[in-house]
Amino acid sequence: MAFKIIVCAKQVPDTNVIKINPKTGTLIRDGVPSILNHDDANALEEALKIKDQYPDTHITVITMGPPQANDLLMECIAMGADEGILVSDRAVGGSDTWATSNTLEAAVRKVGDFDLIFAGRQAIDGDTAQVGPQLAEKLGLPQVTYVQEFEIAENMKDITVKRALEDGYEIIKIKTPCMLTAIKELNTPRYMTIAGIYGEKNMKTWNAKDIEVDLNKVGLEASPTNVFRSFTPAPKGKGVILEGDTEKDVAKQLLIGLKGKHVI
Repeated sequence: MAFKIIVCAKQVPDTNVIKINPKTGTLIRDGVPSILNHDDANALEEALKIKDQYPDTHITVITMGPPQANDLLMECIAMGADEGILVSDRAVGGSDTWATSNTLEAAVRKVGDFDLIFAGRQAIDGDTAQVGPQLAEKLGLPQVTYVQEFEIAENMKDITVKRALEDGYEIIKIKTPCMLTAIKELNTPRYMTIAGIYGEKNMKTWNAKDIEVDLNKVGLEASPTNVFRSFTPAPKGKGVILEGDTEKDVAKQLLIGLKGKHVI
């Protein structure tokens, strides 16, 4: 029996080029390219590594978004995933993390049997790190977040992970089925292959009716949180470089400057 992995991924704007409208406080998305969320790419890569070791592994990538998110699924399949599912419906548009996890829960339940769910720790356009844990709770799955090392036993049941902490790490053993969220230290995502790019793509699109999600629990109106304001930090003042023949000369200049500003 094939080992079945679901990878949750998101198409996000490239934050390296995105800007914020100073008057409205909203993101300027026009002309901004969309990319596969970084941590989700690590999640997919780890699933692909399992498939490299166990070829009968089947990987399904699920994403939620507008029709253009099909580009993300094509990229994931070109990297090695077996199929892609896009959940796209105006009814789920504007969802916050809670409503998004409700949508993904319904989609995962429609997919049916699975052994493991991988997702990125967080999306670069929100940085909440909430959707993965919320999805696990709603599916009743044990979960480990911030996974930086992963190992699965030959029985395909016992998993050992190293979980990153602020001041170290912890080793956790967990059994499938379970939910894991990946961080960039877990691996280096592979490139798409030529065969994958030009090969057939097993992709499908589901709407809210297809996944039988409760419309009272998805979308903007059902979302209990919203973005109050977005802004770019004020630029810092230009720095001052002190030069001198000796450290004593530089220290003297610094002392004079600090006294002049009444810091000391």
